[in-house]
Amino acid sequence: MPVNAALAAAPAAPLTAPPATPPATPLLRPVSGWGGYPRAASEMLAADAPETLPALLRGRRGVIARGGGRAYGDAAVGLRTTVLTGALDRIRGFDPATGRLRAEAGVTLADIVRTFLPRGFFPPVVPGTQFVTLGGMIASDVHGKNHHREGGFGAHVEALTLLTPDGVPRFCSREQNPDLFAMTLGGMGLTGTILDATFRLRPVESGWIVQRTRIAPDLAAMLAALEQDGDATYSVAWIDGLARGSALGRGLVYRGEHASGDLCRAAGRDLFPSPPPGRLTVPPGWPAWTLNRASVTAFNALYFRRGAAAGSPGLVPWHSYFFPLDGLRAWNRLYGSRGFVQHQCVVPRHGAGALLAEILDRVAHLGTASPLAVLKRLGACGRGLSFPMDGYTLALDLPANAATFALLDALDRRVVAAGGRLYLAKDARQTRDTFEAGYPELPAFRDLRRQLGADGTLASRLSARLGL
Repeated sequence: MPVNAALAAAPAAPLTAPPATPPATPLLRPVSGWGGYPRAASEMLAADAPETLPALLRGRRGVIARGGGRAYGDAAVGLRTTVLTGALDRIRGFDPATGRLRAEAGVTLADIVRTFLPRGFFPPVVPGTQFVTLGGMIASDVHGKNHHREGGFGAHVEALTLLTPDGVPRFCSREQNPDLFAMTLGGMGLTGTILDATFRLRPVESGWIVQRTRIAPDLAAMLAALEQDGDATYSVAWIDGLARGSALGRGLVYRGEHASGDLCRAAGRDLFPSPPPGRLTVPPGWPAWTLNRASVTAFNALYFRRGAAAGSPGLVPWHSYFFPLDGLRAWNRLYGSRGFVQHQCVVPRHGAGALLAEILDRVAHLGTASPLAVLKRLGACGRGLSFPMDGYTLALDLPANAATFALLDALDRRVVAAGGRLYLAKDARQTRDTFEAGYPELPAFRDLRRQLGADGTLASRLSARLGL
């Protein structure tokens, strides 16, 4: 069916499939998020088509869908059952005149870029990895380097089909089932299982980004640079997480714009470059002791010098600008078998400098800061459980251990006291009190879940931990 016709179609009838009875004793497997912490036992099921999902889910409780498995904590680990949706990977329709794309939830961002970038189209918003699924991007309402101007991915979704707990696929948009639509954007899969979605790709002339790099000697200079870059399409900062004293918060600020075709041709570049084929992979069993204060200090010093010495502006290929960590496969193994947690908070702009300085100083004192700490400016708030708000978001990777957890508990209290919150797609250990203090639309979200009959039926380890 053409995409325009699909958008105008009436709500779908219930999917039909032979009934299925859950086994009396399901086979459990250990599963975790990208951070490797926490790990839990879950029944693992695979959906091979949207039509088979109702029968697969019938009679089961404690179910959550899982796409690419790139949520860092326990958001995509079912309380009892985890349903893999990667096989729901068909592109249903594309209109090159408008850039409107309809695709199933298991289609990955890498699939979309590989298919449509050579045709002159790029996703409107991308997170820090391309190995996420469309359904996961919507459920997390992912944000990118352009949130300060263009909002999160959910702002660009026009419609979606949601399989609600009663087994009925519901067409949702801003006009049809608007509350269900709004709460599904960022709803962490807890309103239903996303089957497909429609959104628009942006036209681009090349796969290159014109990157301008600015050196920030301290946090104040970095925040000033991000404010000055408010007119940039893309803006992001790297922070040396171990710098202290007068250099606290030092780093590099990158602004970017899609390069024109004429500029790329004049520079002798292929318009749409492909990622290099031979990517390095961190092997299983990598020793965690290699990621220590000395090694991270050396890496940060080298990264800072190389970034400061690089010419500006420069042409950077899309995969290096948007997805630098994808160049090192299985990089999560760097933290060893105990795994890591990512602490990603957002704090309002007013008073952000003092709080961010406190966070960076205390993390630097701990001595195990992430080699790739990221700071971004975010724009307006979304609805429901959507994470972004007008302010600054700081993301830090830290080893999963008792010292880290004790520090983060203290930092969480400071974040919510300042009116901020933590990103659920990255969370693995915040408390229910911290969560409830950070999300003012939580009562409305809980009410909607009760109306849908999702209580108990749809449940992840995250939702159980936070009382969702």
